[in-house]
Amino acid sequence: MRILLWHVHGGWTDAFVRGRHEYLLPVLPEGGPWGLGRGGRDWPATTEVVLAELDPDSVDAVVLQRPEEVGEVQRVLGRRPGVDLPAVYVEHNTPKGGVPLTRHPLADQRAIPIVHVSYFNDLFWDSGEARTTVVEHGIVDPGYLYAGDDESLAVVVNEPVRRGRVTGTDLLPRFADTARLQVFGMGGEDLPAHVGISPDRLAVRGDLPTARLHRELAACRAYLHPLRWTSLGLALLEAMHLGMPVLVLDTTEASRAVPQEAGAVSNNIAELQRCAALLLKDPEEARRRGLAAREAALARYGLARFLFDWDTILADPAPGSTRIHGAVTSSATPALLLPAERNIP
Repeated sequence: MRILLWHVHGGWTDAFVRGRHEYLLPVLPEGGPWGLGRGGRDWPATTEVVLAELDPDSVDAVVLQRPEEVGEVQRVLGRRPGVDLPAVYVEHNTPKGGVPLTRHPLADQRAIPIVHVSYFNDLFWDSGEARTTVVEHGIVDPGYLYAGDDESLAVVVNEPVRRGRVTGTDLLPRFADTARLQVFGMGGEDLPAHVGISPDRLAVRGDLPTARLHRELAACRAYLHPLRWTSLGLALLEAMHLGMPVLVLDTTEASRAVPQEAGAVSNNIAELQRCAALLLKDPEEARRRGLAAREAALARYGLARFLFDWDTILADPAPGSTRIHGAVTSSATPALLLPAERNIP
C-alpha cells in the first residue's frame, strides 16, 4: 500500500515506516509541522512528497494524527478521509482537560477509526461513536547496550520547564537528593534555575542524535521516568530495550509496561528513592533488573508485533483475499478501512 502520513511523532514514525508498505511524507521548503518530511532520518521505505503535487489516486490510505489533517487532505487532494479515501486516526496522547470526560475530536463520527497507543488512553478518552482499537507501541531494538558505570539517573523529557507537573519536573529535586541526574531532551536549558538544583547534581545534556542518546543513556546506572501524565513514553521503552533498570511513577500505562522486577513502579516517591539508592550501591542488582526490563520490553513492545498489528488494521483482507505465509494479498480495499456509508457525518 501507499500510505500518506505526516511526520508528527518521530519515535512512533520510526517504527511505523519499518513495515512492508511505501510511506508518503509531506515536505515543504520551510519544514515545520506540516512539511518535515523525513527530517533527516534514515527511512528507506519513505518518499517525501509535495502534497499539492501528489496524484490523489496514488494514495491507498491515510494515517491521520491531528484533527486538522482531515480537512487538509480533503482540501488538497479532493478526497474525503473515511469516505473517498481509507483512513485511520492515531491518537498518541492522553486526554486533556476534564478527564475522564474529555471528548475526542473524532468522537461524533464512525467513518474514521481511532487507533489508541495504549489501553489506558482507549479507556480514558470519550471516543463517542467512533470505532476504536489499540495498537501498543513498537520499538526498533537498539540492542543491549547497558553499562551502568555512571552512578547517575538518566531522564529524557522534552520542554520540562514549560510542561512542569505534567512531566514531573517538580519531583526532580527530590530525586537529586538521592542521585545525580542527567536530563536529556529538548528545551531543558533553563531547568537547573527553574528547579533550583546545583550543577553538581543536575546535568542538562540536550537533544542528542538517537544513537548517541542510547549510548549515553546506557552509561547511566538507571532510568528515571517521573512523568505524571503521558500515554507511555517511548524513551522509557527504549531505556528498557537498552537493558536499563527503571524507576517509574505508577500512572497511566506504567504498570502494564514495567514489571516490578525491572526496577520500581510506585507513586510513593520515597519507595522510588530507596530503590534508586539500592541500584547505586549494587551495580549487579541494577544489571539484573535491567535484564528483566529488556526481557519485558521485547516481549510486549517489539517491532515485529507492532508491524503485524498495523498490517492487521491496514490490510485486513476483504472476502475472497488470500494469505500467503502470513502476508495478505488482495485487490480489495482493506476491510477496516472501507469507506463508511456516505450519509454518516
